[in-house]
Amino acid sequence: MVRRADRTWKPVTWGEMADRIAYIAAFLIDRGLDRDIKSAVMSSTRVDWGLAGLGILAARGVLVPVYPGLAGESLAHILSHSDAQVLFVEHAQQLEAVLQVWDKLAIDTLVTIEPVDVRGSARRAGVDVDRIADRCFSLQQAEAIGAESLRRQPSLVEQRLGSIRLDDVSLLVYTSGTTGMPKGVLLTHRNLGINGGDWIQVNGTLLNEGDLDILWLPMSHIFGWGQFCLGNQLGFITYFSTPAEALTDMTELSPQVFMSVPAYWEKLAQMARSVADDEQRQWAELRRLTGGRLSFCLSGGAGLGLEVKEFFRAAGIMIIEGYGLTECSPTLTMNRIDDYDFESVGKPFPRVRVKLAPDGEILAKGDNCFSGYYKDEAATAAMFDAEGWLKTGDLGSFNHRGFLRIIGRKKEILVTAGGKNVPPQNIELRFRNDPLISQVVVYGDGKRYLTALVDIHEGTALELLQGAGESDPPSVRNHALIHRAIAERIELVNAGLASFETIKAFAIATAPLTPESGLLTVSLKVKRASVYDAYRDVLEGLYSSNNTQPS
Repeated sequence: MVRRADRTWKPVTWGEMADRIAYIAAFLIDRGLDRDIKSAVMSSTRVDWGLAGLGILAARGVLVPVYPGLAGESLAHILSHSDAQVLFVEHAQQLEAVLQVWDKLAIDTLVTIEPVDVRGSARRAGVDVDRIADRCFSLQQAEAIGAESLRRQPSLVEQRLGSIRLDDVSLLVYTSGTTGMPKGVLLTHRNLGINGGDWIQVNGTLLNEGDLDILWLPMSHIFGWGQFCLGNQLGFITYFSTPAEALTDMTELSPQVFMSVPAYWEKLAQMARSVADDEQRQWAELRRLTGGRLSFCLSGGAGLGLEVKEFFRAAGIMIIEGYGLTECSPTLTMNRIDDYDFESVGKPFPRVRVKLAPDGEILAKGDNCFSGYYKDEAATAAMFDAEGWLKTGDLGSFNHRGFLRIIGRKKEILVTAGGKNVPPQNIELRFRNDPLISQVVVYGDGKRYLTALVDIHEGTALELLQGAGESDPPSVRNHALIHRAIAERIELVNAGLASFETIKAFAIATAPLTPESGLLTVSLKVKRASVYDAYRDVLEGLYSSNNTQPS
């Protein structure tokens, strides 16, 4: 279901989807797309994203998802490094971002999903329109060309589909890039099929054809793309939403299925708790907010706090949490609805093997694991040990029941000047459910004590200030009351930590940490190195004599 301009919903049938995918595939075949040729899609989540993506795969091409907010060096890197020859963009703003780096690209077919004044965009980007006019098409034009091609050759797409092999590359997905420039993960149809089959084996009985599903996750991320493809296989009625509208749509549409990163589950819990102190009323409010019909809830992308999972369960809503990485297509482990441990990320999928290295690093093997990074033999070699086990970079432990627990990132361990090893995530996760705090990024490698950068929920901060009589504060981020409120929260967390783990000083981020700012990944994980670089002077300043010193 897609939203019309008048806010009503328009159905798109399976038959319409199949026809349009075939038209797009036929158009791309006419444009020369074939095995190993890369085609990128740069768009917000919408049905046309899925049609373009499946059209590329049906033409035996390689799909390269691109986050819709990318621009400049990051956009140029993905499109040039991938050798993309075809690109779908959503609207004029994205087209102009592409045209700004046009000289670095090898694009010979460019398709705009929405109507765009290509000449105007070219002028604004300083590109000679004659250089792109003969390779630029609207999606409507592309589908019309493909339909005509199929009229002449009815079996064109069917024959191409029949030539696809399991070990053909299906996706070239660029990692979120928490460190350095993104690397291109090559995933085959076999990798994705094995992992999708495991997913259905574990969860299939919990889902029914015709279940209502809200898809808002970025389809440029493997979580969002996977949700779209699973709905396509299992017969969900999918409503395409946006990050801003997803929670409102949930209340109005009453879905049975909802998949999300932790931030939205946390927001729902905060909203429900805010209505009353009585738990029964909070649970009732949570059921109202979620529409009252949720039967399958999946959280991924980062760890979800134990308190949130238990709050939902107490209200009669079970959230399943899994663990994986793009290189594993992506899931390695998952809790089951009848076999779970909320302090873990579950047990391995049926065709996945997981073990721990001597230093505690989580290692994985299986046909779901990728074979390497595109054009990066050194990074590929570094991802595997001598026996071919994939090195996840995460540290873990198994409990006595075989459930895997994530301890932290191997490369993100901070070593203080006193020689203490500190996994920063263990501290940061303790702030996960705080309604005022959006992110905490702990700092202090090689330092005598730890400090942190804190991002805030500005809406909650404003409510706090208004409650204290500040009707129109000039800046919530610089307000002394907000600083004191965060200091109090840090002291509460510090009380439960060893002395060397405590945060002795902090600064509030000057602007929200977002994917667009380059400080969060598209799945809302902190890009630690980028945050450290952006706020280096601020964080280093916390060690001056004018700031709080360790006791």
